Amino acid sequence: MTISANRKTDVAIVGAGILGLAHAYFAAKRGRSVVVFERTLRARGASVRNFGMIWPIGQRAGAVHQMAMRSRQLWREILDASGLPYRPNGSLHVVYHQDEAEVAREFAQRAPGLGYTCAWLSPAEVLRKSQSVNPAGLLGGIWSPTELTVDPRDILARLPAFLIEKFGVQFRFGAAVRSIQLPRIEAGSDIWMAAQAIVCGGDDFETLYPELFAASAIDRCKLQMMRTAPQKQGWELGPALAAGLTLRFYPAFEICTATLPKYKERVARELADYDRFAIHTLVSQTADGALTLGDSHEYGLAVDVFNKTEIDELVLQNVRTFLVAPDLSIAQRWYGVYAKHPDKSWVAIDAAPGVRIVTAVGGSGMTLSFGLAEQMIHEMNI
Repeated sequence: MTISANRKTDVAIVGAGILGLAHAYFAAKRGRSVVVFERTLRARGASVRNFGMIWPIGQRAGAVHQMAMRSRQLWREILDASGLPYRPNGSLHVVYHQDEAEVAREFAQRAPGLGYTCAWLSPAEVLRKSQSVNPAGLLGGIWSPTELTVDPRDILARLPAFLIEKFGVQFRFGAAVRSIQLPRIEAGSDIWMAAQAIVCGGDDFETLYPELFAASAIDRCKLQMMRTAPQKQGWELGPALAAGLTLRFYPAFEICTATLPKYKERVARELADYDRFAIHTLVSQTADGALTLGDSHEYGLAVDVFNKTEIDELVLQNVRTFLVAPDLSIAQRWYGVYAKHPDKSWVAIDAAPGVRIVTAVGGSGMTLSFGLAEQMIHEMNI
């Protein structure tokens, strides 16, 4: 292995998932030379196995929600500059049970004072927003205009080309980083020299700095998801959809102290399987018109590589209670795995001078990525 003049860089990024790409964007925007190393031939982790939702409404009130809103702003700037497609359609949380409606109403009453842009809608107002909501038994919903949807597979495949063309970022796909001893980095069959390094390896806890991950309390979360075939031409989902079960899942709704505990108790009592697999249901639409449905949450460092049919059936059963679409036959099924800390919204570890690990954004990687990367690049003085 040899070092050549073209194997030197200011900043090395490990991982070409959305968090790695976001860090590459901000480092390159500051005029630094950047190389992104990805161990596989294309990104295939959690960044391409999700809903593609930029979802500020789900984030915890305060600093995390503010970061999500900043990230949303940055997403729009980058998507507009790159010409990549997205759906700025907002979101609807629709409810069909009285206790769900009480939580949703409390949130709509309290959340605007905490920086959220949202409102309670009557059933008629919900149906004017969306043709895809089931009107039978509908009690209303929370409308939020802030959510965006992208097709994660499309974005992760095409965003590197924008970073190459606009900022001169270099990519080394199929090059696993085995060792970082700055300025020396061993990646694939090459040796690189770098001034700083950022490790965004997702749930890979074994390759680099395993002792730091072992001491960090970071866990893995497996989720099961599905996708339909493209819907008939001209049919649009409209706002991304969530339903009552989501109210007990995202930390934003923890502000509903008067109503949420009672709702959680009822779900645990009457819908125990949904609690057992931590299922809540979301629906987004991809660039080609297909619908992404999910999901579940199973925690543990040892991930079961086999999916559970029971989980998919529970998700579909719940989705059918609130979604009306031309074709809900399933074309694809898969699982994803992401890193999650039990208490923190993300984890940043200074592994060595000039080296920072950034990971464990949980299920909010798409939402927080650009806001978090902007903060990390600033803190590292890159």
